[in-house]
Amino acid sequence: MNRRAFTTLLLGSAMGSIAATTGGCSAGGPSPDGTTQHAIKRAYEFLDHRVDEAAGTHQGLPRSYTGGYMARHHSTVAFTYDVALTIIAYCARGTKADVARAAALSRTLVALQEQDAEDDGRLRQSYASGRLPTGREVPEAAAADTFTGTLAWAGLALLHAHRATGTAAFRSGAVRAAQWIQREASSSTGTPGYSGGINAQGDEVRWKSSEHNADVAGFFRALAGTVDDDTWGSRADTAVAFLDAMWDGEQGAFWTGTGTDGTTVNRTPVPEDPQTWSYLATRNSRHAASLDWARKHLAAEDGGFVGVSVSDADTSKVWFEGTAHLVCALRVRNGDRDGEQADRLLTSLRSAQAHAPHADAYGLVAASSDGLDTGDGDRLYASLHTGTTAWFALAARRANPFVLQ
Repeated sequence: MNRRAFTTLLLGSAMGSIAATTGGCSAGGPSPDGTTQHAIKRAYEFLDHRVDEAAGTHQGLPRSYTGGYMARHHSTVAFTYDVALTIIAYCARGTKADVARAAALSRTLVALQEQDAEDDGRLRQSYASGRLPTGREVPEAAAADTFTGTLAWAGLALLHAHRATGTAAFRSGAVRAAQWIQREASSSTGTPGYSGGINAQGDEVRWKSSEHNADVAGFFRALAGTVDDDTWGSRADTAVAFLDAMWDGEQGAFWTGTGTDGTTVNRTPVPEDPQTWSYLATRNSRHAASLDWARKHLAAEDGGFVGVSVSDADTSKVWFEGTAHLVCALRVRNGDRDGEQADRLLTSLRSAQAHAPHADAYGLVAASSDGLDTGDGDRLYASLHTGTTAWFALAARRANPFVLQ
């Protein structure tokens, strides 16, 4: 339960084998509308609308989900991970308006750090979205957990914003986030690496996740280059060593992570994120086969769309965000037929932008149809999603979010 842990938040923001066979849209499936450049433009327009309705430059945060199941169940929260992805997508294109919106969101993240009751560099899992009520300076927390992976993404987003604007406060916020991770999540118990974080009750989350360690590796490496301090590079190496320990060379994939003892390997369900994010974060050729594992074992087709699913727990529906992860990673690997496979997956994403359930031709929905089981206790729905739309924009622009531009 981490960045996708939204099931309990639905009632209020203030409380709470693709390539080998089809390789693209299946025969008779919907076709994308317009050119890729038009699709990118519409994706950014969707993000603009979400940010601007939250008062853009005035500390408000954009709601993560709109339409469909999530709207019917009154989900109005802004997940910190989705805010981070929106910042990174804006910095990737980098127009004057993009940078202004990225800076506004980054100022809010820094203000949330500074005004958090703990004042220790953490950010919470999610916050109330929209315009701030009179008298409030920052959004109210919706879910008080601080997960290591989410904080790493927020820190990475602040580094992108610092690179785009030169604002020292954004770099300082990223350093504070990294210091929190190092202080609270660094663990030598069992297999050394980074544990899950701290839950809403203030208890340590003792399991270690391959996904989170990939996030930390990418964030700390970017930070080392930004602050010219290779201590962070050495700490990134600890996260990479954890990934090495979770690598199954015979399968060509990363296991999920460890149990709370830090040693017992968790082999079910096997998620998509560490397979693609590990390569995007490290560009380590030793583990490049993880992309092929995801492409084969998590292949999903539904409603004329193809891609990958969240995990091997349920491959009956397409997870469009994860499909964008794979597009980005294939572009970076750039091996034989990788470009062709990425093009075909991007065609399916463009089709989803126009024709998926509850699509509006601008944003992308999270799943090809309602009820995709993530394997960790949550489900995803065909509701428009800022995080998925941001990943689509990055994939279409051939950007790697772990690399500062």
